Amino acid sequence: MDATAVRAAKERMLPARDERRIRKILEALCEPTRLKIVRALRGTTLAAGDLATVIERSRAATSQHLKVLRDVGAVVRRREGNVVRYSLSDDVTAEILEDAADAFDRLAAASGEGG
Repeated sequence: MDATAVRAAKERMLPARDERRIRKILEALCEPTRLKIVRALRGTTLAAGDLATVIERSRAATSQHLKVLRDVGAVVRRREGNVVRYSLSDDVTAEILEDAADAFDRLAAASGEGG
């Protein structure tokens, strides 16, 4: 056994609390609709109904996906009068999801499927 390599590898392991958070973020990535939401909210805010139109889903389905993204900290909501608008958070979770969406775009382009 290479004790030095094992020790170095163990030092790179995450605490259990961080592993749970990572699992939730990765689970949020498992639904393509959520990546569509991340793409749609880049640089803008949208009401749930407008977002549903953009991603071509029902408002109820869109709201369910928004809840998952809010729960992991990727999306925030802000009330403007009687309208609730959604945007990407400043949290690193939103950045991770945006980076994943970019990586999937590059993968699709590399395989000739477009973006």
